[in-house]
Amino acid sequence: MSPETLLPLLAVIAIASYFQTVTGFGLGMIVMGATSGFGLASLASVAAVVSLVTLANSAVALPGKLHHIDWRAAGAASIGILPAIVAGLVLLEYLSASASHLLQLLLGLVILHGGASFAFRPAQLARRSPDRGFLASGFLSGLSGGLFGVAGPPLIFQFYRQPMAPVAVRNTLLLLFAETAAARALFLGLGGRLDAEIWTLTAFTVPLVALATLIGRRYPPPLPPRAMLRAVFVVLILIGGYLVIASLPALLTAFGVI
Repeated sequence: MSPETLLPLLAVIAIASYFQTVTGFGLGMIVMGATSGFGLASLASVAAVVSLVTLANSAVALPGKLHHIDWRAAGAASIGILPAIVAGLVLLEYLSASASHLLQLLLGLVILHGGASFAFRPAQLARRSPDRGFLASGFLSGLSGGLFGVAGPPLIFQFYRQPMAPVAVRNTLLLLFAETAAARALFLGLGGRLDAEIWTLTAFTVPLVALATLIGRRYPPPLPPRAMLRAVFVVLILIGGYLVIASLPALLTAFGVI
């Protein structure tokens, strides 16, 4: 990879690592979106690298914070996440291109609607959701991660609506995305898809991710909870919009419109 490509990619990963540390999400979605939009590298390679550096981000961000995790919610979500990741990856092998892009369009529209609703009315639920709600969001998140490499939105939407302390939301999401990354990396490794290029790029990014994560732990943005909540759902709107826009050309071509 040339320096002209490597340096922008490293910069994006550093920014995404800081964002994930202070919000609990964003590393994979920001990096995959920028990689796709600017053509920085192979999406398959970057998705594998993101899984590995997400583990590095969590390894630096979580020590000393485990007592903030909502273990009941994390457990319920994990029951849904782990089998759904494998199911999503296997399903992707059998779906036609048009079917997978249609699913991506629907996911983007759902994220757009939910993000817009809460960005302009950033209110939390009055009561905590039952465990089945966390399990369902975990399943949808895992399935989305397996199909599209974008695992975050269902869990983000679920957790940021809860009457939980922001620190509990952030650290529980960090734990769940570490689980997601570990499961995806294990699946890729068993399939022989973690090649020398992926490990080399990971070696470049891990120290940078660790530094950005430490900065995020020590210097979070001075935003009140309501402003942070609104910022989170604005990012969801951008992600949903990206998924919709990215799916449209392939769908229009598949159905003979263009």
